[in-house]
Amino acid sequence: MWFSFWKPRDRFSLDELSRYLTDQLVKVQIVNEVNKDFVIEALRSIAELITYGDQHDSTFFEFFMEKQVMGEFVRILKVSRTVSVSLQLLQTISIMIQNLKNEHAIYYMFSNEHMNYLITYSFDFQNEELLSYYISFLRAISGKLDRNTISLLVKTHNDEVVSFPLYVEALHFAFHEESMVRTAIRALTLNVYHVGDESVNRYVTSAPHADYFSNLVTFFRKQCINLNALVSDTMKNLGAESAETTTLISAAVDEIEDSLYYFSDVISAGIPDVGRLITDNILQLLIFPLLLPSLTRKAVEGVQIGAAISLYLVCCILRIVKIKDLANTVAAALFCPLDAVIPKFGSKPNGYTSLCAFEHESQPPDSNNLTKADAGILRVDVTNLSSSPQIHSVDIPRENDCCDFHLSLREALISYITSGDDVQVAGSLSVLATLLQTKELDESMLDALGILPQRKQHKKLLLQALVGEGSGEEQLFSSESGSSRDGVEFGSELDSCLRKLKEQYGVVCSFLEVRASPRVHRFQVLDALVSLFCRSNISAETLWDGGWLLRQLLPYSQAEFNSHHLKLLNDSYKNCASALLKETRGIWPDLLITILSDEWKRCKRAIEASSPRKEPKCILLSSQKFSSEDGITSDSSFAAGERMCELVKVFVLQHQLQIFSVGRSLPEKPPINPPADIFENSRAQSAGVDSSGPKLGTELRLVDAVPCRIAFERGKERHFCFLAISLGASGWVVLAEELPLKEPYGVVRMVAPLAGTDPKVDDKHSRWMHLRIRPSTFPFVEPARYGAYGRAKTKALVDGRWTLAFRDEESCNSALSMILEEISLQSNEVERRLKPLLDLETIVESSNSSLGPPKATSFYSTLSNSL
Repeated sequence: MWFSFWKPRDRFSLDELSRYLTDQLVKVQIVNEVNKDFVIEALRSIAELITYGDQHDSTFFEFFMEKQVMGEFVRILKVSRTVSVSLQLLQTISIMIQNLKNEHAIYYMFSNEHMNYLITYSFDFQNEELLSYYISFLRAISGKLDRNTISLLVKTHNDEVVSFPLYVEALHFAFHEESMVRTAIRALTLNVYHVGDESVNRYVTSAPHADYFSNLVTFFRKQCINLNALVSDTMKNLGAESAETTTLISAAVDEIEDSLYYFSDVISAGIPDVGRLITDNILQLLIFPLLLPSLTRKAVEGVQIGAAISLYLVCCILRIVKIKDLANTVAAALFCPLDAVIPKFGSKPNGYTSLCAFEHESQPPDSNNLTKADAGILRVDVTNLSSSPQIHSVDIPRENDCCDFHLSLREALISYITSGDDVQVAGSLSVLATLLQTKELDESMLDALGILPQRKQHKKLLLQALVGEGSGEEQLFSSESGSSRDGVEFGSELDSCLRKLKEQYGVVCSFLEVRASPRVHRFQVLDALVSLFCRSNISAETLWDGGWLLRQLLPYSQAEFNSHHLKLLNDSYKNCASALLKETRGIWPDLLITILSDEWKRCKRAIEASSPRKEPKCILLSSQKFSSEDGITSDSSFAAGERMCELVKVFVLQHQLQIFSVGRSLPEKPPINPPADIFENSRAQSAGVDSSGPKLGTELRLVDAVPCRIAFERGKERHFCFLAISLGASGWVVLAEELPLKEPYGVVRMVAPLAGTDPKVDDKHSRWMHLRIRPSTFPFVEPARYGAYGRAKTKALVDGRWTLAFRDEESCNSALSMILEEISLQSNEVERRLKPLLDLETIVESSNSSLGPPKATSFYSTLSNSL
């Protein structure tokens, strides 16, 4: 008997729940500092036992319902003024809701208005911890919503919802300063929308609750303006705390894209009118008043936003918010001049330089752009469409800012390609690529914009021919390969969007711009891209983006390249090839062929890919150059490596464009000669160096070696034998230690690259020779060795210096001659291997390896035949 009296309590028993927890909780009349610990522990234990019972014994929850413990929870909250008890109560109920699997248990929890009372209770939200628990509590409830449970949380009148506390209270925190709170509320609203209850859907889209959607867009607009301010500050303080700034911009970009994905998720719930509400708000609060005017350097009501941000945001909206009406309206608005938007939405100039002035000033004199067409919008002479259109510059007035107002927004995008800076070019290309890939956009809109891919044009014309539409068959087999002739009406989708712009938003498009032939617009885009490839002040990565867009528009045809296009591409290619040839005698010739082969594959993949390589955020998060960091000077080997890699990328694109322009497929590898055999009587052969090169600690013959002295530490001079060796495209300078007992052999103690040594005899000491010692490689070739983003450590970016002291002036000159001779041999070998690539006449032949015999014997004859 005494043993049973002292038997320990079973914590997971119905007796524990009834006698020791529930009964004791009922006796609590007021919660104060004396008994709060007991109340908190009782609440915690009840949640634990109910969760246990839900999985093992249904009598636990039956007792919970019989004793109306939910009512006791509400009573405890009323008699308590202690924050810790409120915290535990919210946590207890959240745990129970999240873990209960029994449907009847959930129904009971949500019934009797207890839950709505807790939802609307006036908690002290100044306490951040309490707010966090409350938001978790609301989200837990929303996670159990379905068509049955949601009816327990709403009040109805005549089958219409008149009150929904969960939704209304949650929206109070929809725009809280803490991002975690906003995220939880968005998850809650999505749980509500995806229930699919028609009466609830009508409730959330009725006034005043529908204001939430306009408030969402207003909040998103504020995020966009904040991002613009952050990017603007970064541009003003370029180079200062770049890593931290990049992190801030990346975080802001992520928040903006999260907001857009939330818009998309809300629309996907399928609630009637929600898509229309979001579309109208995005257009009226963001697109028309802020983004489109910003493309031509205007501001909205004093709020300034840059063109790069606008281009990025237009891309993101079209990519993420997949609404057909929104996509087609934005595309149609691109035919509007700025003065059609400003009177309606109150835009005003912000003091920026006009677009025309920008174009005139930003174009460098040596950019190899289109002759006398580099400061305006390109247009096409359509007087005779049976022949290839010719490029001209539009005569645009250059007084004040009036030119901005009369240009269509589509022309503004093209102007960025022809004369904008790198970011603007990348942004404009990204917009055109996004439009091209937007499935919600009607093909007639793409045709009108001049970016309908050729394969889709042929498909459309073939369908027209099959169904008996007269013009389709005629155009399909005509030399124009155009989608419509001059003066032919565009599709009904465009006409419908233009009417909607005028009637609903008060935006009127230019009649001449809209009614121009799609063929005219197509050639404007093509001319702009050709102009882009001839520019020298645009990064290679951005030029590759232009190559991708061109490949999409003209996947397998040269018909739309006219003689002027081909001449421009040819001249630009020759300039680039000449610059590449100089690199064979530069600082990094030993890596030139490796980098060129790698970039060839990357470029081919990039321009033949089904989608662009980069997301729109790359417009804002462009990578930093090595030369701008870590104190790297412009004459260092790493700066030279940057320039060489950039040149190689441009050259590879230019070369592939040459192949593409004559209608050939791109080969998998560049046409490069194989390595030559080791030459007899070379220093490498005499020294006994194999293809892997000299290694530290190995022996070699010191044929032609010149004795010298060098001090790697102050006061510690050492004697070596100096030797310069080239082997094919590789080369080394070697310091070897003589073996007295094994002449003429020595042990390799120091090895450095031969290229880039830049040997110089000291002006004051004719027996001294100075060498620059560059690293054997750099991050562009081996990014894994240098950490994230290829950022190298400072020590790895510093060029070394050797000062060699020889016995006499003759020995010094002998060593100098040896270095120059071996550098020349190395450069000649690199040049020999690159010769097929640099020879224009091999382009067609190299591209025909998989296509059989070439149709012409040279590039020039092929060109003349195609014309």
